[in-house]
Amino acid sequence: MEALKNKKPTLLIVDDMAINIQMLSDLLKEDYNIKVAKSGTKALEILRESDGIDLILLDVVMPEMDGYEVCKILKNDPATQNIPVIFVTSNDTLENEEYGLNLGAVDYIKKPFHPMIVKIRVRNHINLKLKSDMLEELSMYDGLTHIPNRRYFNERYESEYKEALREKKSLAVMMIDIDSFKHYNDNYGHGKGDDALLRVANVLKESLKRPSDTVARYGGEEFVVVVKDTTKEGAQTIAQTLVSAVEALKLPHAYSQASEYVTISVGVAYKEVGASLSKEALLKAADDALYEAKESGKNRYAFVEFL
Repeated sequence: MEALKNKKPTLLIVDDMAINIQMLSDLLKEDYNIKVAKSGTKALEILRESDGIDLILLDVVMPEMDGYEVCKILKNDPATQNIPVIFVTSNDTLENEEYGLNLGAVDYIKKPFHPMIVKIRVRNHINLKLKSDMLEELSMYDGLTHIPNRRYFNERYESEYKEALREKKSLAVMMIDIDSFKHYNDNYGHGKGDDALLRVANVLKESLKRPSDTVARYGGEEFVVVVKDTTKEGAQTIAQTLVSAVEALKLPHAYSQASEYVTISVGVAYKEVGASLSKEALLKAADDALYEAKESGKNRYAFVEFL
């Protein structure tokens, strides 16, 4: 979230007239990163290739594809529907303005425009967008452990699974449970339990070395890890690293049968490239493997592979 606070917002200016693009760029470049497009088609191409656009200044009257059509496409695509659009146009009738706003635009600036009015309106809508982004990011994180939550995992897992299929890469899912955690809470108190959850979450996150590897709190004392594009041996190494790292915290747990310290059990389901297995089946296989690890004595991982 600190990155959101500190980042310089990016604007996309779409106009078929170079002089209009130049005027708006000169007006706004001090406060924003500027991208430009001279057609609706080019604007959509830029938006497909970049997920960092914070606001679009969109001309209405353009050849081939006008601004209204561009706005319709943006608002019908989940990937772009939340990017605020401001129409900047010489179409100054109330009917045109009403039409543009009904399409989903957040504002309608009429040409010729007053520079300070444009700057103020852009600033106000950018501030609203950044606040909305921060709230969205907060909703994806667990309040106690400060790592991604189950909502984040569900969305990330969906995209990771699709990418693994498309890119022909392996995928491993690891279900993780803190051993005898009810006994820990009952005997040490929920305050100590919360501290243990935080410590375990941190060490799980720190143990994953690649930025693409994901850990999330799944619920209660359960966590989940998703690792794409690794070997079977690599997945097993990661699982053992997680098990060892948690025990190495040396959080005393006198009421566990697995160790004198807090430990975890891990169920690993590994899907090789080409294996015919749904994302739901892979997740369930990891959960079944976790049960096997628990039944085998805890403080260990169990592994299942799908070829």
